[in-house]
Amino acid sequence: MNSNKINILEFPSNLGLKKSNSEIEPGVKKLPEWLKRHGFHKKINPEKTLRIEPPKYTMDLDVESGVRNADKIIEYAIKQSKILSDTIDKNIFQVIIGGDCSILIGNSIALKQKGNYGLFFIDGHTDFIWPELSGTGGAAGMDLAIVTGYGHNKLTNIYNQKPYFKEKNVFCVGNREYDPEYVSPILESDIQYFDLKRLRSNGFTKTANQFLELVWQNNLDGFFIHLDVDVLNDDIMPAVDSREIDGLTYKEFRELLTPLLSSKKAVGIEITILDPNLDPKGKYVDEFIKNFIEILENGKAST
Repeated sequence: MNSNKINILEFPSNLGLKKSNSEIEPGVKKLPEWLKRHGFHKKINPEKTLRIEPPKYTMDLDVESGVRNADKIIEYAIKQSKILSDTIDKNIFQVIIGGDCSILIGNSIALKQKGNYGLFFIDGHTDFIWPELSGTGGAAGMDLAIVTGYGHNKLTNIYNQKPYFKEKNVFCVGNREYDPEYVSPILESDIQYFDLKRLRSNGFTKTANQFLELVWQNNLDGFFIHLDVDVLNDDIMPAVDSREIDGLTYKEFRELLTPLLSSKKAVGIEITILDPNLDPKGKYVDEFIKNFIEILENGKAST
């Protein structure tokens, strides 16, 4: 971590998800309050806690971009980027709580405006597809593609900053949706891609250190971590919108994340997709908080 001082930024947008038939709207917008209720904020003891309320949820499909709620996502991303631009500081580490994965867009814009950053993308899916390949039209399933410049310019080129991350500066790790049509786009990209099988074969600490070596070799100003909790094993984190069998154990999660948070080049991490509606007793969030705080404390100790 670039500092042992921490800000918490709450960006509880659910605009990137398509709701299920049984929902009024996706419950991921409740995540900041849920984490706070279970002691997350108190354990972190942030310098500041800042929050931006999202636009009202709809399922509107934007014809121009092929993405649901595109205009509202852009509006929210711009507000996010302004807050994050004001708080990014070499003496403050940013813990950003979603929401869904579409919050990566606003965070990416802020980082691009500040310099040349890398992205370590930890997710149970690649999120590297285009609208025509998406079954939902949700930006939360396309966020990695969007921030690396794929898709309509209204989302990929806000403030003429396209791409927000260069493909060569991105690692995507943890995907376990192995359908050839789904993974084909990322295999054809310049992103360093480690699906769950390859990640285990290569080693978690080794993979993290390979990314850190890339950060230094490319003389990047720093890097940001995207964490979708659906990367975790379904037995220990089923409170997500798109479940898959298998996934990281907490031991594997610790081995992967500890070297990253121990690096002085790490400027922030976003936590997405954990849905309190799917964890009414807090069983899964409590275990997540316990493990995440332990890893975070190790990162602070290395600063």
